[in-house]
Amino acid sequence: MNASNSPGSDSPASDSAGSGRGSGAVVVVGVTPGQPETVVLQAANFAAHFGAELVCVHVDATRYMVEALADGTIAAFPLDPEIPDLMPEVFDPEFELHLEHVLSGATVAVDWSVREVAGEPAQEISRVAEERNAALIVVGARQPGLRAGMREFFAGSVAVHLAHRQTRPVVVIPTSPVPQGAALPWELA
Repeated sequence: MNASNSPGSDSPASDSAGSGRGSGAVVVVGVTPGQPETVVLQAANFAAHFGAELVCVHVDATRYMVEALADGTIAAFPLDPEIPDLMPEVFDPEFELHLEHVLSGATVAVDWSVREVAGEPAQEISRVAEERNAALIVVGARQPGLRAGMREFFAGSVAVHLAHRQTRPVVVIPTSPVPQGAALPWELA
């Protein structure tokens, strides 16, 4: 495994032979700590199907990008003015280890990397997909619950924003399927 991690840029986190290396194809997946593993595993399946690299993108929505630097890193300020200083965005090493564990258990082998960005999630995932000329974007369906429902009421669904504000196909992975006839998550709030 080659696990160097340069802040804000793609970090090679796997070096699996025969998994599409050199094809130039990319699948971008939005990742968040605590999200069901099925999102990353299904994204890996798509990447394997396309012979593509999987780029796992985490967006820090509590910060906004100020500058993209020549080395691929970004500098970001917090939205909260009480939190000081401009900081480079760095992918959480523990979360990267978790992704490595999840992907090592996948039924397919893919080259994968991580990317930490800051800003509005749909906009930043779209920006990374554009930079990498991704074949498609994969996101998980929102999690049920009052807090998620309120956040989505004010900000809107990342998947819906991606479907309407950029041109790449968006695959939404169900994370908590609701039985037929049961209330949908946004009906519970």
